[in-house]
Amino acid sequence: MSEYDGNDMDANVAGNGAESGATDPIVPIDFTPHVVKGSAFSYKFKWLHLFSLVFVAITGTAAWFVLTAKSVFVEVDPITAELTLEGGFKLGQRYLIRLGSYSLTLTNDGYHDIVTQLIVGEQQSQTHSITMRKLPGIVSIATLNQISARVQIDGVDFGQTPLVDTPIEPGDHLLTISKDRYLTYTESISIEGRSIEQRFDATLDPAWATVSLTTSPSGADVLVDGEQMGVTPLNVEILQGQRDIVLKLLGHKAWQDNFEIFASEDFAVSLVELIPADGLVFIQSSPSAASVTIGGEFKGLTPLEVALPPNQNHELTFFKNGYHTNKTSIRTQANQERELRVELDPVLTTVSIISEPADAELYVNGAFRGLANQTIVLMAASQQIEIRKAGYVPYTTEFTPRPGRDQVIQARLKSLEQARLDSIKLIIVNAAGQQLNLIYPGEFTMGASRREPGRRANENLRDINLERAFYLGIKEVSNAEFRLFDSEHSSGTLDGMTLDNEGQPAVRISWTQAALFCNWLSAQESLPLFYEVLGDEVVGFDPDSHGYRLPAEAEWAWAARTETQNNRQTTISGPLLKYSWGDRLPPSENSGNYADVSAQAYLGEIMFDYNDGYLATAPVGSFLPNQYGIFDLSGNVAEWANDYYGAMGAIGGVEVDPLGPTEGQFHSIRGSSWAHGAVTELRLSFRDFGEDPRDDVGFRVARYLED
Repeated sequence: MSEYDGNDMDANVAGNGAESGATDPIVPIDFTPHVVKGSAFSYKFKWLHLFSLVFVAITGTAAWFVLTAKSVFVEVDPITAELTLEGGFKLGQRYLIRLGSYSLTLTNDGYHDIVTQLIVGEQQSQTHSITMRKLPGIVSIATLNQISARVQIDGVDFGQTPLVDTPIEPGDHLLTISKDRYLTYTESISIEGRSIEQRFDATLDPAWATVSLTTSPSGADVLVDGEQMGVTPLNVEILQGQRDIVLKLLGHKAWQDNFEIFASEDFAVSLVELIPADGLVFIQSSPSAASVTIGGEFKGLTPLEVALPPNQNHELTFFKNGYHTNKTSIRTQANQERELRVELDPVLTTVSIISEPADAELYVNGAFRGLANQTIVLMAASQQIEIRKAGYVPYTTEFTPRPGRDQVIQARLKSLEQARLDSIKLIIVNAAGQQLNLIYPGEFTMGASRREPGRRANENLRDINLERAFYLGIKEVSNAEFRLFDSEHSSGTLDGMTLDNEGQPAVRISWTQAALFCNWLSAQESLPLFYEVLGDEVVGFDPDSHGYRLPAEAEWAWAARTETQNNRQTTISGPLLKYSWGDRLPPSENSGNYADVSAQAYLGEIMFDYNDGYLATAPVGSFLPNQYGIFDLSGNVAEWANDYYGAMGAIGGVEVDPLGPTEGQFHSIRGSSWAHGAVTELRLSFRDFGEDPRDDVGFRVARYLED
């Protein structure tokens, strides 16, 4: 800011005026203003401007390509290959190229051309490796010893040598050159490929050796492994290996030896002295099959052909069982054929034949010799003796009589029926593992007399004839056995006591369930079913079937009340058994499972002077068996019978194998149980009936003996 203010300026100006005495005039200055001709824009074109625009466009495009292109390196083996890639820019060893597929071509001398598509992916920097495949090599193969031989490369046939200008793929290969009678040539060769010419030469070595053979006399045929090669003296080429050489000359024995021949190792066999041939003898005897020894050496059985050294005496001995020894001698000439026949004299002895029955017929070696009871003359050789009679099992034996001894053959023929009985199994085991004993039949009176204490009205006396033998289970069916048929079965409990242990008898089973179990057993053993079933109901049965079933009442009573002798014949000695243990109460110790003092708390009628140790059911077979080996026919559980229940009256005549009424509402129950302690129920003649399950009723199985 100036130090001077306006007042000073005015004073200055005033002072100047005072000096001149007057005021100076204002003189105008020349000025011409710029005239603007309107508001329009005016542009003058210049080439510099166009060049700038083009430069900007190119630069932008290049920048866009650089930013979006991928850096690609193509690695080629061999590196000398010429590469052509359509599209992209090459910068040094890499290409800038955008995403996509591009045609690529590779060429190189000695290699297969490659034309392919190069796929450029999303990766910013990527490498693609390509290996070119060499062209085959040009190969020639020859044998130096000018032999035409078979050529194989890696097992593939390529023809015969010489092999000329043959293309072979580059790499290592196995060359094989082979020809009959020469050692096979093998070599590992390396083929360079790329159309380079290579030559391989091989020499095939012979696979034989020359063998010299001479004989005395000469002229013998030479056979090598059976092939005729010439006559001696002979130099023969023989292939390597184990070889049989045979020399044959008429009138002489053949000479034979085995040699191991090594290729190219020639040798000579020492002079072979040929021996004059044996004489040939054909030997026969009557009878034939006689043993022959010559000079003490066994030669075989007649008829026989043997070769014997010529101009010698030979001693022959003939042997045959039942004949006297025969000796003879023979002399042969070289290359002579003869026949020799000898007759052998039999050695005879006597044998006594005793037979029961006496009128049986005797056959010796199949020939009828009359009735058996006689003394016959037989050769001292093995004889087939047979004694026959209709209705009996033949007796047959191999017998060799011994001269000078008293010899007797005794035969007791079995009737067919007896033989059948002897062949029958006394014990069988079924598919459930249960044992059944064979019970032979007989006649008895079933029921109880009116005078018997405890008798019921349904126990009328009946005459029974059991004609069919039968098997009876020795034990009642257990829970474990029944569950093989019905896996969900339970015998339950009684006042807190289990009835369901595996060894306890199966209870709470209806008659129908018991019958179906029997059919199931039969099916397991492919036996004919006894019961006819419709749905879940039994509607009938086949009385001729030998399948499993429930025992008939008559069978049950027979097994429970009769006595047996050797299980072949049943005998009745006095009255039938009243109780299983005898005729009087109380039961003897270990007689069975009944209502005893241990059950007095929950059973009404018991035996106070007996204790079996069980409150309810006991394991099956816990007590002593009866005379047939059957357990628990009395006690433990009562048992379902096959029969429909009926109050059977006295029937005139004998009932044969009765199976009960053909229809009814209920089925019979036999035997006492663990719940019984009164005289009526303890008797073996006691009969009960029912249909529905009970906790004191089980069952056992039976079946007829198969006819």
